[in-house]
Amino acid sequence: MSLAGLLDDLVAEDAEAVIAIDASPCGVRLTCRRELRWRVAVLRAALRRAGIRAEDCVAVWLPNWSDALVWQFAAAALGAHVIGVNTRYNVDEMVHVLERARPKIVAIAHGFHGLDLLGRLRKAVARAAAPVPAVVPVPGPHHDGQVDAGPYDLGGGAWTVAALTVPGGPRDPGEADRGHPGDGADLVVAFATSGSTGMPKLAAHREAAVECHARNDARAIGLGPGDVALCALPLSGTFGFTTAMAAIAGGGACLLEPVFDPVAALDDMAAHGVTHVIGGDDMLSRLADAWAGHQVDFPALRWFGVADFIGRMPDVVAWARRFGAVTSGVYGSSEVFALVLLWPDDEPGPRRWLSGGRVVGPETEIRVADPVTGTVLPAGEQGELQFRGPTVVDAYLGDADAMARNFTDDGWFRSGDLGAIGADGGAEFACRIGDVLRLRGFLVTPAEIEARLTAHVTVDAAKVVGVREATGATRAVAFVVPAEGARADPETLREWCAAALAAFKVPAEVRVIAEMPVTLGTNGSKIRAATLREWAARPA
Repeated sequence: MSLAGLLDDLVAEDAEAVIAIDASPCGVRLTCRRELRWRVAVLRAALRRAGIRAEDCVAVWLPNWSDALVWQFAAAALGAHVIGVNTRYNVDEMVHVLERARPKIVAIAHGFHGLDLLGRLRKAVARAAAPVPAVVPVPGPHHDGQVDAGPYDLGGGAWTVAALTVPGGPRDPGEADRGHPGDGADLVVAFATSGSTGMPKLAAHREAAVECHARNDARAIGLGPGDVALCALPLSGTFGFTTAMAAIAGGGACLLEPVFDPVAALDDMAAHGVTHVIGGDDMLSRLADAWAGHQVDFPALRWFGVADFIGRMPDVVAWARRFGAVTSGVYGSSEVFALVLLWPDDEPGPRRWLSGGRVVGPETEIRVADPVTGTVLPAGEQGELQFRGPTVVDAYLGDADAMARNFTDDGWFRSGDLGAIGADGGAEFACRIGDVLRLRGFLVTPAEIEARLTAHVTVDAAKVVGVREATGATRAVAFVVPAEGARADPETLREWCAAALAAFKVPAEVRVIAEMPVTLGTNGSKIRAATLREWAARPA
């Protein structure tokens, strides 16, 4: 089914049900299903008048506004695809998007949070070896005034939706021409990968996969009519996008946070009855920390989906228990969608809190293979997690060769992640293959050592990296951030590890640092292991 068909079904079921909640210090704006469909129809007509056709790309440089959802649905209705752009992107990253995705239009947030997005775009356009796009300033859901498009013309034209809207407009989208009769085979959305080995790839997915996966996710996490999902991660990334689409497909509402302020988010969650929260442990632990000094109640809260990025899963689990909410580890990526794996509610802990789970839909297959030989491995053995099915990336924008590089000869996507699949089909993510340690001949996942370190009362966060010595052997170096008000002692922590871990897993050195170096990605903060390896190679 198409995204337009999904929206039509929702309107037919209950046209006045709230589908989007735009939170802002300026106030709250509620959008019902009928209004969202009308806004999509207006924008679709404007895009058609601007010349957008099937297979064209539209860059959406917006925060978490309902406008971002409108642009996604409207572009899809014309057979075009959206590349989401994080409002944190700098000039270099925008040059990359322009050259790889070659968007015909860039929708850009007007006057958002004091950011000079137009200035960044102007510099990027001047440097990019790509056609100059038309620019459409978007004032956001709380702005009622007109925007002058003139300053936004960088050589490719500029306009506003109001300027290209036919007077009188469609009173209801049902009266308007649907335009492109899509069958779900068109590319509809693309996400930037983490870019850990260079500039990110732009992983694109087809419409049918988005719609099917959204329904599977909603079903798997029990999200239905009347429920509300916290959408605090950027919609431009796979975790934020998947959360919003699952909420919509399930018949619920998206609580959209354009700027992540933990205290404000807590108040919004309480005020709007949030039932489902999905994010990295970096974001969710910030909510938990803020709640300690700003305690509000969440009587509707039922489910947390947590990606373990910085080792604070135990803190999130403990916080969720205060409200009787179920917590599940999840797994996903730009290439296979977020929430492609999660644990069912009846999976006992602590396994349920590991990153991984079971595939959310029968259409997706998963296996484990030796990353060197490609041999498919039996249950319980660690290797590379590989995927096949509709959730897997369909194209890399501007990089046709990337498909061949990232797939096996028999058509399985190579995730680059180390993990194992149990006899019951549950998959457990261990780490990136490049992060695995070989200590005294044994393969060791850093997470095992990190979990032991963070269990110590003086440690808030830990990351373990490997350093190659002159002999060729690998030495494990642990970096820890002390808990607030605590003094972490390196030798005490080594003894703590030795009391529970095999001798070869005890880090050769523990270094105490004030904070972890992190990359603020679209899906959350990730510790820069490469930076820690550089630090570990230097004298303490």
